Amino acid sequence: MFSTTTFDIKVSVVPQYDIKNSFPAENRFVFRYNISIENLGRDTIKLMSRKWLIFDLGYGFTEVAGEGVIGLTPIIEPGDNFTYFSNVLLRSGVGNMSGTFYCKNLLSDEILEVEVPKFNLVSEVLNN
Repeated sequence: MFSTTTFDIKVSVVPQYDIKNSFPAENRFVFRYNISIENLGRDTIKLMSRKWLIFDLGYGFTEVAGEGVIGLTPIIEPGDNFTYFSNVLLRSGVGNMSGTFYCKNLLSDEILEVEVPKFNLVSEVLNN
């Protein structure tokens, strides 16, 4: 597990190689990542958008940005958490991801740039 806390918002990531949907002979390596966003602060927040930096060894960096996560802009009360999973496709089978969640403090209207820790993506095929 990879975790970091920014502005009393803890983000934890558990990546895993998705062997069932990967086809190494076709340079198709799929990874699933589970995200938990925990509000450790005293104010309610709303996740507004996200930005990912995806590194694929031999293919370089790709930036992905957009509104919310998995089509949602969740409101997270103090002491609560929001969890979701998503997927990413790499062509090399080795890489990493890091990112930023942009959360709005609903009391102050301040936009908080919450760090998503860098996490490694290594396919089981290449790990042996």
